[in-house]
Amino acid sequence: MDPISPRKKTKNSKKLIYSLLALLLIVVIIVIYYINAILNAANAVSDPDDSRFKEVEANEPLPIWEGTDRVNILLLGGDARGLKENEVPRSDSMIIASIDPVTKKATIFSVLRDTYAKIPDHGSNRINTALVLGGPSLAMSTISELTGLSIQYYVYTDFQGFISLIDTLGGIEFEVEKRMYYVDTADDPRYNIDLQPGLQLLDGSTALQYVRFRKDALSDFTRTERQRNFLSAIADKVKRTSSLIKLPILLNSVVPHVETNMDIDDMVKLGSLGFEIDTTQITSVQIPPLELLREDNIGGADVISITDEQKLIEYVQEQLNPVVAEPTTAEPVVTE
Repeated sequence: MDPISPRKKTKNSKKLIYSLLALLLIVVIIVIYYINAILNAANAVSDPDDSRFKEVEANEPLPIWEGTDRVNILLLGGDARGLKENEVPRSDSMIIASIDPVTKKATIFSVLRDTYAKIPDHGSNRINTALVLGGPSLAMSTISELTGLSIQYYVYTDFQGFISLIDTLGGIEFEVEKRMYYVDTADDPRYNIDLQPGLQLLDGSTALQYVRFRKDALSDFTRTERQRNFLSAIADKVKRTSSLIKLPILLNSVVPHVETNMDIDDMVKLGSLGFEIDTTQITSVQIPPLELLREDNIGGADVISITDEQKLIEYVQEQLNPVVAEPTTAEPVVTE
């Protein structure tokens, strides 16, 4: 075999260097693209020019999260169907995501929307009217007073934002536990519900049907449980590598439908924390629990009254800090 000439060796080395440089350049471009997409989306979400709540937003000071204590995020799902331009949507779902950055454990509290509660400076009403009366900050302070939790952040989205999120993720594989069918002749036909039972891939539209369904014996009680379970499934899907690759597309599709009070630093810290949470260990809780509620009628409206407000606050803390029973050791049996 003929020996390779020094000139040919040099030429091959240059080709290898050029190939490595080209690969490095591609990686850098991809990283810049991702960072740019994330920053643009974060800026758009945290400072929306056309906020739905400009007319009603209350300028109340909010608690600050330092990054080491428990963080509580209010997730608001808005229902803007039938509203005119600039009308404030009512909250169709209200969920608190409570995360301990030390233990990396999360608890999800879903608040029944017909809960009759004190709304600061507005008397008492169904809790979902707080969003209409004073925007997300009033909703935060109302739920904070109800639960005793210091709520630092909110994330608001509407039906279309939810649909876009699920579709961009490629759907969510989920077990629909029973036949779900509901047609409201007064509503838009696209919001009808028609699902068969069984394990299936839910796209944005069918996923919305699943989390909205409430026409069964326990109505909102089972609906909020379904919402909590489906939220855990979404979190699990988002953490997968295949979903991370779609991150820029995901952000661009969801951003137009989302509002939050988080700044970019908050999003980075919370995003990092979110990926450390074991989604299989998320605790799911209803507020108020069955033992602390009473179905009531106030002013002609069907509501859910809380039988003991202090016990509700204690109940929330018990869910966050469950008492672990110490194992008991049997006394040795003394025989004669």
